[in-house]
Amino acid sequence: MKKVSLLLSTIILFACGNTKTATSQKATTQQNIATYWQQHVDYTMDIDMNVNNYQYQGKQTLVYTNNSPDVLNKVFYHLYFNAFQPGSEMDVRSRTIADPDSRVGDRISKLQPDEIGYIKVNSLKQNGTVLKHETVGTVLEVDLAQPIQPGESVTFTMDFNAQVPIQIRRSGRNNKEGVALSMTQWYPKMAEYDFEGWHADPYIGREFHGVWGNFEVNLTIDKDYVVGATGYLQGEPKITGNKKTLTYKAPKVHDFTWAADPDYIHDTMQVPNGPMLHFYYKNTLEKQYLDNWKKLQPKTVELIQYFSEHIGKYPYEQYSVMQGGDGGMEYAMSTLITGQRKFGSLVGVTAHELAHTWFQFLLATNEAKHEWMDEGFTSYISNLAMNEIMNENAENPHSGSYRGYIYLAKSGKEQPLTTHADRYEYNQAYGISAYSKGAVFMAQLGYIIGEDNLNKTIKKYFNDFAFKHPRPIDVIRSAEKISGLELDWYLTDFAQTTNTIDYSVKNISDNTITLERVGLMPMPIDLTVTYNDGTTEDFYIPLQMMRGEKPTTATIINDWAWAYPTYTFNTSKTITSVEIDPNHVMADINPENNKKTQ
Repeated sequence: MKKVSLLLSTIILFACGNTKTATSQKATTQQNIATYWQQHVDYTMDIDMNVNNYQYQGKQTLVYTNNSPDVLNKVFYHLYFNAFQPGSEMDVRSRTIADPDSRVGDRISKLQPDEIGYIKVNSLKQNGTVLKHETVGTVLEVDLAQPIQPGESVTFTMDFNAQVPIQIRRSGRNNKEGVALSMTQWYPKMAEYDFEGWHADPYIGREFHGVWGNFEVNLTIDKDYVVGATGYLQGEPKITGNKKTLTYKAPKVHDFTWAADPDYIHDTMQVPNGPMLHFYYKNTLEKQYLDNWKKLQPKTVELIQYFSEHIGKYPYEQYSVMQGGDGGMEYAMSTLITGQRKFGSLVGVTAHELAHTWFQFLLATNEAKHEWMDEGFTSYISNLAMNEIMNENAENPHSGSYRGYIYLAKSGKEQPLTTHADRYEYNQAYGISAYSKGAVFMAQLGYIIGEDNLNKTIKKYFNDFAFKHPRPIDVIRSAEKISGLELDWYLTDFAQTTNTIDYSVKNISDNTITLERVGLMPMPIDLTVTYNDGTTEDFYIPLQMMRGEKPTTATIINDWAWAYPTYTFNTSKTITSVEIDPNHVMADINPENNKKTQ
């Protein structure tokens, strides 16, 4: 009996001890979420590019500051160029997904040794001590000589050599328009560590997440090449023989990009009370395209002014639009876009990529986990900008986004917006989810809280989270603080599930209306009633779980609680017809049942 009692006491003591430890760990995690911090990097790089064989030598000094409350025993670097090798994860995924990106297809599998991309780390030290490291695909795994303590800064020094791949996806040499060097994600890049831990994602196809910091890059290249880059050029290039060295400094960014070509034209245009704009495009373009690049320049001024007014002021002193890459892609203080485009297309791609300066580079969401926040919010604001600046005069500038989302929702291929960007079953599902549904998320938020409140929300979100790594909850909390409404249900249903919106006018009888919630997702309801005498009246039915109403001139009637599938109310006059969401801004997947005539 004593033995049993002793054993029981030991089990209870052990369990209590574990409970205490678990509680402590949970509290720490909760504190990390509530108390914001982020890591910091300071890069200095010396790069010597050989434009004949597209290989380059690099020396990198990285001062890494651990602002987390955690002790770090390892670090990880991204080696993105390693994706462009036969048998890489990017190659295999592209050849096995049902609908591969046509720009990639099986092209990586056919690359020859002098066409592949690679980054090889030859030596790596921590505060002068040699480190053990291993390259695993597109990630460098590093065992530290000494753990990095909270609040500590350490210096990593690295020698590396690399080869620029034939341009297939984003980065590379000699793209389809003949641009020599599109240099994006080209250096060993420290992976992000945040309250969720490390984000050392392999490069399979989607986008990026970087550590905020400062860059100084000394780039040595053939003296005949014209270079555009992130940051600010420091003085005149230093000429040595057939090469020149350019020094760039880029403060408060999380990436560094450059492009170079011997045939670049370099134009500039000053934004009044704003940055200097730089345009780099090939002088070998046909005349119609050269003319379009000239006409693009004042439109880019208008675009940056629009975004600064409607989101927040552009904080840097320059922005560069560079011909290169394989379509359009956003980078720090710059974008790479293909240049052989009709004028509307050229302005459109510039508008989208420039808008990414706010929704990804300043509001630096993790693109792998929350791709809909950067692509969707960018699509939302660039739709509005194009509608105004290009005088498109669309009644709903987001109608294409709504059509795309509703198609996906009814296709059976939709996955929640919480899906990791690389793990969508179909590329099409990723594209529509990130771009279209993400844009609808923001547009429909205006329906829920009111357009004026949405405009204020966007500015508050920018003011509170610029130069940080915001998450989905940060957008919703910004909207809640502006509107005074409870909105977690919206984030949950629209982003974290594939629940759909479907409300119908079920019945009209004299002056009595019955509505029905057919879909699982709740929404407040705007509706217009037309009476027999020809007059109309707008009604607003608040969603009970919102705990309030948006500003409206409509007649506000009783709340509708989600669990009740139907809602009935009476009007003062005999009814001719009823229409739910007459402005068509609710993403109802079955709008055919939104209107009924008696």
